[in-house]
Amino acid sequence: MTQPLPYSLLDLSPVPEGSTAADAIRNTIELARHAEGWGYRRFWLAEHHNMPGIASAATAVLIGLVAQATRTIRVGAGGIMLPNHAPLTVAEAFGTLATAFPDRIDLGLGRAPGGDGAVIRALRRDPMADSFPQDVVELLDYLGPERPGAPVRALPGEGTNVPVWILGSSLYGAQLAAHLGLPYAFASHFAPDHLEQALQIYRERFRPSPWGDRPYAVMAANVFAADDPGQAAYLRTTMQLAFARLRTGQPGKLPRPVADIDAEIGAATRRAVDQALRITATGDRAQVQDQLAALVDRHRPDEVILTGQIHDRTARLRSFEIAAEAAAGLTALPAAA
Repeated sequence: MTQPLPYSLLDLSPVPEGSTAADAIRNTIELARHAEGWGYRRFWLAEHHNMPGIASAATAVLIGLVAQATRTIRVGAGGIMLPNHAPLTVAEAFGTLATAFPDRIDLGLGRAPGGDGAVIRALRRDPMADSFPQDVVELLDYLGPERPGAPVRALPGEGTNVPVWILGSSLYGAQLAAHLGLPYAFASHFAPDHLEQALQIYRERFRPSPWGDRPYAVMAANVFAADDPGQAAYLRTTMQLAFARLRTGQPGKLPRPVADIDAEIGAATRRAVDQALRITATGDRAQVQDQLAALVDRHRPDEVILTGQIHDRTARLRSFEIAAEAAAGLTALPAAA
């Protein structure tokens, strides 16, 4: 018997050119409310620092605002960059969220700093430290069963059992998620090179744990959808341009779409950008559904999480609405043997 494939949404709370962070936060809350009605299972936000085009730096705070504005959709981090924080601080923040919004909070953890060396120093973190596995285990302990005799407890947090996910764009996260028996989300929307190998390693090496008895893998994909396929391709140029600027050290607010992307960044750069962003579906509803179905058929995820940087607020809403209509027709497929 076939089962529908769950679909979720990753939002970076983008700040488009000509708008402010306050606009971005309002747009995020508006999108989350719509996403709940469109059938998205989760609404995740990501931690980035020192980025004028992203308003989700204080990720836990924004998660709280989104959870308060919605009723049933799961809200979480995709993710919290754990090297930036003490595990106890994260446990207290997400334990508080889970206490206020029971059974609705997810905690995805990343190993990257979410910023450059200046950001790491500003966060008072040690750039040479690499204690990610130990920090994940410590965090799981804080959020797990009550520990009355422990010298340090996350209060609130203890006993909430917030679902913890490992995020990754390399094989490292796949190995750790498998070793700890945690769900795993791969950042294939911008770093797809190791997607197949990471999912294979994760599934083959998964060890059942108190947090899961079987592997659960999420694939991230960009979506640019519109009623007219030409309009969808035009909307996509925003992300192509933004990604090119980021790679050349020129991050800024989310740019407006352009009629000729090659004239803006050059054909060679555009090809490199498209290669990095190749886990993408672009077009009208039928085209997006066909492209997503092909990706699902190839990679067999347990869930897809959709994202897409679109400048215009109305076009962004319509894109994710069409994407939900397309994703609702996807079928969960067993992982390849």
